[in-house]
Amino acid sequence: MGSRPQPPNLRQEQGRLLHAALVEQEEDEDEEEGSEESSNDSTSRAEPLTMPTFDVPYFRYIDDEGTEGEEEWSSSRSLSSIEEDSSTDSVVSDRFVVVSGTPEKILEHLLTDLTLDEDQGTSQGKESDTLLDDFLLTYPVFMSTSDLCQALLGHYCTKRHRGKEDRKEAVERKQKVLHLVSQWMALCRDFLRDDEHVKLFMKTLYRYVLDDLYEHPSLEKDVRELQKLYQLHRTHTVDNYSPQRKSKALSHQLSLKENGLQSRGTHRESKEVLCHVYIAMDSFLSMKAHVGVVAQELLQAVAERMEVPLGDLVLVAVTYNGGRLLLQPQDRVFSDALRPVGRLHVCRKDLGEVLNPFTDNSELQQRTARMLTLNTWDVAVALTNFDWTIFASIHEQELVYFTFSRHSSSNHTVALELLLQRCNEVQLWVMTEVLLCPTLCKRVQLIKKFIKIAAHCKAQRNLNCFFAIIMGLNTAAVSRLSQTWEKIPGKFKKLFTELETVTDPSLNHKAYRDSFKKMKAPKIPFPPLLLKDITFIHEGNKTFHDNLVNFEKLHMIADTVRLIRQCQKDPMGNGITQKSNSEVRAYIDYLLIIDNQQTLFELSHRLEPRA
Repeated sequence: MGSRPQPPNLRQEQGRLLHAALVEQEEDEDEEEGSEESSNDSTSRAEPLTMPTFDVPYFRYIDDEGTEGEEEWSSSRSLSSIEEDSSTDSVVSDRFVVVSGTPEKILEHLLTDLTLDEDQGTSQGKESDTLLDDFLLTYPVFMSTSDLCQALLGHYCTKRHRGKEDRKEAVERKQKVLHLVSQWMALCRDFLRDDEHVKLFMKTLYRYVLDDLYEHPSLEKDVRELQKLYQLHRTHTVDNYSPQRKSKALSHQLSLKENGLQSRGTHRESKEVLCHVYIAMDSFLSMKAHVGVVAQELLQAVAERMEVPLGDLVLVAVTYNGGRLLLQPQDRVFSDALRPVGRLHVCRKDLGEVLNPFTDNSELQQRTARMLTLNTWDVAVALTNFDWTIFASIHEQELVYFTFSRHSSSNHTVALELLLQRCNEVQLWVMTEVLLCPTLCKRVQLIKKFIKIAAHCKAQRNLNCFFAIIMGLNTAAVSRLSQTWEKIPGKFKKLFTELETVTDPSLNHKAYRDSFKKMKAPKIPFPPLLLKDITFIHEGNKTFHDNLVNFEKLHMIADTVRLIRQCQKDPMGNGITQKSNSEVRAYIDYLLIIDNQQTLFELSHRLEPRA
């Protein structure tokens, strides 16, 4: 092979972007010669080929001397990036650059390259913003919130350990830390609201900023930003702020800050959950309620939905150890951990100590005919509005917490779990409605309605309910009803087949991904598929390489979870919610569901016995 130009010395030219690539070795060359040739080829390409995959931001070596800190920061090629090619040329792809470093070094680099307001909008600024967003979305994977707080305080207070730092550099360093904190709070405020480490961190940082304000008046803008984040109202300006008044002003500002935090103590009360109230041993009403709901409110909703007098009902909680608790009208149903006090049953008041069901499935069959009277478009609108209220409150970080620390961070995944639960409930609701329909002709009409509702949900860009309805119709208990499906008209069968192709899992759900990509935002994705993508990234790539954080993996995860943000945006004013019919909304907000698979199969065989 011909000689190749020697690559520049990466360690001597600080600030050059790091490119890493491998070239496939020719079979007649030995390993040593092939390895050396591959290294030379890695930087000889002026314009590397671009693959249509993830764009991974480059890092620079951040040690001053170029030879120090190599154990804490490295760039290498991932094993998954080695692709064999029949030619001697290597395929160079930005996607396969692995950037790794200790959490402290990653944070240091972010602060070094962070752009302030005057640099926003430039290409470097956009790359820095993306890098910062990746870090803030995924930092719980490799460091705790407490560790991040300590590291940020250290960067704010500590001077450069090499050389002298002039006044301008000191102010810029402090402003970058405050800018990062501002971005962090704006992105993750709901998760950090009740974190004691964050409260202490903000109190300490605020004290430090006030201490520096007299010496560095240019920090005034940053002080106002901190006050804005925590609803502070600063009454002292830089002009009348003096060292003699510093202590008094500090006490006043911290008092305001603490009051601002405490004023949001009722934030948890505004959260909503899906509450299950059993009206039969295996049938329940699903309803959305705030976490502070009391027994009287649930009984009122059940009485209206089931059209029975409120005075005849009581609410009983069957605790997890088998005990029974009769809830008084003003007793709260949910604990502070957002979990119900037990399985909730509605019973008739005259039953006394006996926990008998309020009704049975034979009586429920008489109530399903109402669905046949509802307009399919109105039903789809009500379903979409319900889902959107949940989806709009989901934060991107919920997917990270759900994947990496599901059990220890349940309070950080409330909205995501709510949407997943809703998907399962809609699927069970479709099965329940069909299997509780006693006559063949009405059952045919009901299935036709559900096919149309699924099509309307897709048209309204609600893929969550769309998937749930199609899966509900495809379950074994419903799909085995051959006599019913034979009566379905051909055009509805054709429509159902077309809708089924979108849910086809082949080629990694290609049909769904292509269809969803063409939809304009805002739109509601199918959450289980998002979690599947993140899980595959997580399990297919190591989080740490030689105790260094694999930032390429974190960028891939951040790129995936940002889909939530993109789906929630409405730049064109398209809007996903519509005005819904009050009668339909009342029906959809309280779905009647049988959650026992054995009971559903028994109903199916009762409708169409085995031959």
